[in-house]
Amino acid sequence: MPALAENRMLVVIPNAGGAVNRLLITARLRNDSHAQAEALLRAGPPFDPEELGLESHAAYLTAGEVIFVFEGPEVEWAVNDVIDDPVVASAFAPWAPLIEGTPRLAHERFYWSRAGEKLGVGLGA
Repeated sequence: MPALAENRMLVVIPNAGGAVNRLLITARLRNDSHAQAEALLRAGPPFDPEELGLESHAAYLTAGEVIFVFEGPEVEWAVNDVIDDPVVASAFAPWAPLIEGTPRLAHERFYWSRAGEKLGVGLGA
């Protein structure tokens, strides 16, 4: 995640109701780094998601990628706070040798939730 901090690319992804935003960060893993990524994820995030005001936070791991999902009001500011905090940002250092290239943002293009029975189509930049 250090590369993301250097590029400072964040985006707002509003849902249909506008109350909660989603932000996804994807990163390609280097060959043979899956087990190390799994161990880092088991330790949990190096920050308190509730303290940041997130509604939810998740991480997904495939054979070749890690995906971080952040949800909450004004989520882009919460993620900025994490990246801008030198103590927390330094906790991402173990990810640097595992990541190939620069982490990328995934832009929401479709969202459906039974809770609101609303269809959300994200047409963000």
